[in-house]
Amino acid sequence: MFKNLIVYRITPPEGDALLKLEEGLDKARFAPCGASQERSAGWVEPRGEAHAPLVESIGGQWIMKFMVEAKVVPGTVVRRKLEERIAQIEKETGRKPGRKEAKELKEDVLLQLLPMAFTRQGATPVWLDPQDGWLVVGTSANARADEVVTALVDALPGITVVPLYTQQSAQAAMSDWLISQEPPAGFSVDRECELKASDESKAVVRYARHPLDIEEIRGHIEQGKLPTRLALTWQDRVAFVLTEGLQLKKITFLEGVFEGGGANKKEDGFDADAAISTGELGQLLPELLEALGGEMPAGGMPAALDGAPAATPTAAVTSSKVTPAEAQAPHSDDDAPF
Repeated sequence: MFKNLIVYRITPPEGDALLKLEEGLDKARFAPCGASQERSAGWVEPRGEAHAPLVESIGGQWIMKFMVEAKVVPGTVVRRKLEERIAQIEKETGRKPGRKEAKELKEDVLLQLLPMAFTRQGATPVWLDPQDGWLVVGTSANARADEVVTALVDALPGITVVPLYTQQSAQAAMSDWLISQEPPAGFSVDRECELKASDESKAVVRYARHPLDIEEIRGHIEQGKLPTRLALTWQDRVAFVLTEGLQLKKITFLEGVFEGGGANKKEDGFDADAAISTGELGQLLPELLEALGGEMPAGGMPAALDGAPAATPTAAVTSSKVTPAEAQAPHSDDDAPF
């Protein structure tokens, strides 16, 4: 299920967008790395069954999965092989390779090692709500979210993806809730938070499994430390950690949420889990936005605390394309299979 979320706004697609999206995803279908290929990325069947659709429509919610595979070559091995090559050249020619030649030698060493390297895979769940205009990427890594959004825009030309803004920044709201000990209706403050100084010291104070209704926390905030993470629970159904960048992390569906899956849950757990997860999160997100003062039109900036920068969107996404993320190994903690 979703462990972490980065949320965007989209313009609801028009026409037979589901068919167009399926066709677009098929053009960027995932293929494992070749012998000398360091990294590969693309779309896979979210249900996990070969030849199944690349986008599943469940109760009007579209579910996709983005897969990344990367070859793992330890840097120590590359350096050792490179040093051996350089030593051999020095012995045979009496000269030491220059910077440019050393770089080329390193690339040659890497290409030779790639066929023997182990591979790692990471899958990122993606949820698109065409009716209410949500795009939810199941990761906390901004670079991965950028890459997924870029791939989605390529697959469905004309779709507009923009960052999510709120009238009040998450950081300002979390400060208010900790000082007043009055969380918004439907939410409760849990026992985890992180406070970070905004001055040059960058001092950090973390509380884990600790009551937060204490004067010490108020004192930290009054001294200029601002919350960057705060654990919350919504309606006693979903627990999560809200970040200053409006990300949701450590999402946990609480006891009883999945007990109403019905008889079909055992027969098709994917459909039941997807329906329940998107149903719960589809109610949580609007209430969270309301708790932050409501949405601000794209291009606006949320309010900031005095002396603190306003919160910024979690990723810079335009209505056309984003710059592809740099190649990186999959993040198994953020991008668990859906």
